[in-house]
Amino acid sequence: METIAKALQQVKRRIDGAVDSAGRAPGSVQLLAVSKLQPAGAVQQAFEAGQRDFGENYVQEALDKMAELSDLRLQLTWHLIGPLQSNKTRPVAEAFDWVHTVDRLKIAQRLADQRPDGMAPLQLCLQVNVSGEASKHGVAPADVLQLARGVMALPPDRVRLRGLMSIPEAADNEAARRAPHRELRELLQYLHGAGLPLDTLSMGMSGDLEAAVAEGSTMVRVGTAVFGARG
Repeated sequence: METIAKALQQVKRRIDGAVDSAGRAPGSVQLLAVSKLQPAGAVQQAFEAGQRDFGENYVQEALDKMAELSDLRLQLTWHLIGPLQSNKTRPVAEAFDWVHTVDRLKIAQRLADQRPDGMAPLQLCLQVNVSGEASKHGVAPADVLQLARGVMALPPDRVRLRGLMSIPEAADNEAARRAPHRELRELLQYLHGAGLPLDTLSMGMSGDLEAAVAEGSTMVRVGTAVFGARG
């Protein structure tokens, strides 16, 4: 526990320093600990050190972890940050709190249809392919507004669109790291101008969280710097 607890403290200091350098309000950036390929015990240790939000890439792995940590369910917030296929939407709708990787209206519609009665609305982000890489998932920037409007029209008691997410390609200097994050922030501002009241920018990871915070990230997804090497 001590190692993960210390790592969490170090990451939070990095976030606080980036927030301060950007002249932003303290506490304006949330840490999402990426626990994919980590055992449930590591999540338990992070929880005991004060972490509550966890990101998973693989649906079945996440479901197994949730079952093992079922006694903590009401205290943990589970985020799906990996690609979601349409045939996997039901278990996600039934078990997760957030999905960051919606890139088609069909996915959002299925999540809305399959969200159980009585559960809080599933919080959604649209994944945007800001780098235009053929190997990356995500909606093209030019198509974000149409998709966002479609998701916003779904039943608000089942799903709620919160914002945008991206996984840009790695860059070796600060200007290059900031550029795709700036594009995502500008896309969110564009959606604001179109009347969509979104509040979340899920961007920034272990290697570029400072650049992401400087460009307006509200949630950074950090795995290696918290848990160490995966698997």
